[in-house]
Amino acid sequence: MKNRASFALGFVFMIALGTCLLASPWAQASGKWGGFLPSLFTACSAVCVTGLSIVDIGTEYSAAGQIAILALVQIGGLGLMTLGTFFLIAVGRRLSLGREFSLMNAYGVEQVKGLRGLVAWAVCSTFLIEGVCAAIVYWRVRDPLESAYIAVMSFCNAGLSRFTDSLAVYATDPIVLLASSFATILGGIGFLVIFNLCTFKFLRRSTGVRGRLSLHTRVVLRVTGWLLLAGFAAFLLLEWHGALASCSLPEKLYVGFFQAVTPRTCGLSVTPTEALRPVTRFFYEVLMFIGGAPGSTAGGLKVTTFAVLLYTIRAMCRGDSETVLSCRVVPTDIVRESIVIMTALTGFIVLVFAALLLTDGARLPYEALFFESISAVTTTGLSMGDTTASLSPAGKCIIMLAMFIGRLGALTVVLMIGDRETRRYVRYPTEELVVG
Repeated sequence: MKNRASFALGFVFMIALGTCLLASPWAQASGKWGGFLPSLFTACSAVCVTGLSIVDIGTEYSAAGQIAILALVQIGGLGLMTLGTFFLIAVGRRLSLGREFSLMNAYGVEQVKGLRGLVAWAVCSTFLIEGVCAAIVYWRVRDPLESAYIAVMSFCNAGLSRFTDSLAVYATDPIVLLASSFATILGGIGFLVIFNLCTFKFLRRSTGVRGRLSLHTRVVLRVTGWLLLAGFAAFLLLEWHGALASCSLPEKLYVGFFQAVTPRTCGLSVTPTEALRPVTRFFYEVLMFIGGAPGSTAGGLKVTTFAVLLYTIRAMCRGDSETVLSCRVVPTDIVRESIVIMTALTGFIVLVFAALLLTDGARLPYEALFFESISAVTTTGLSMGDTTASLSPAGKCIIMLAMFIGRLGALTVVLMIGDRETRRYVRYPTEELVVG
């Protein structure tokens, strides 16, 4: 309980610090003190790597303010605990037991062995991938700040942009869009997968020992590939004569690929969401709900949770007593956690949507509010038009709370609410119950 609370308090501290920085005159383009609510909302969106915004970042904030937002996204994407641990490792400090357990929970590992190397790898690989992406983008845009923004927002799966229409200005530039897409994919599969892939490759090359891809890596890569393929095909099929009607064939292909990648919690776009067909927005909502991989910068249900639920349903349909994934039996505790995450995430979205109906249902369309609810809870950052800016102050506070819950994760929030260090000394009898 203590580790989870400290994890949440770390984000609260960064949001509070970011609010003070963004409200200060040096961060405002006007040179005057900024409003509290816009500064708080922007800081919350940045730290929670969401991307929803109620102001135009490019005109509201100075260059210093935009750099501050970039730093908040970077810290929010990597995590305060990860960065703090990296600096402790760099100066040769020993990690406390509590910090080790917190990192094990954050990365989903069960052993302390190799944890220091994983943290160092996470930080170094992040800056390496972002640096390569920024260099490629800079070759096209010749703007260091814009290059850094696209690289960091892509890898950290945040949807904040210096332009009101996101990346629409680059709709005809395949280099920028593909660089952003691959950075988003790498950020979405997570540090564990990247680490496993690299060690697998280098072990075979340097020692001749055949490395092993973990079940986690195989499931993440497989489900991610299928989701990208399904999203790409669905977007082309549904928008070929719609949003893509004025594009040439090559533009349709790379724009379609970009639009298949970003709904899975990145939030950058080249096509206005409100201009898409309703059925396309429905597919967006499905992709947003599933999200990326555990231990990554992405939010949502997570692809491994999605896979466990699908294979559990498959096992029940076949009459099997165990959930089997890639010739491996999934422990019952993992199946239970997956069901809890699915239920909690759905419940949070429903609660946020109901709250928005109370505060803004009379002024804004229901579909826009539902889309906003999913986008906030899954930390995606996509929005239909100016829905976010049009919300009432109460509605904006609801979205901030939703982004915060989404960044912590559904399971973490549930365990924080219901965590009690009590032992059961009584074993109750079993009795059948009719369900379904």
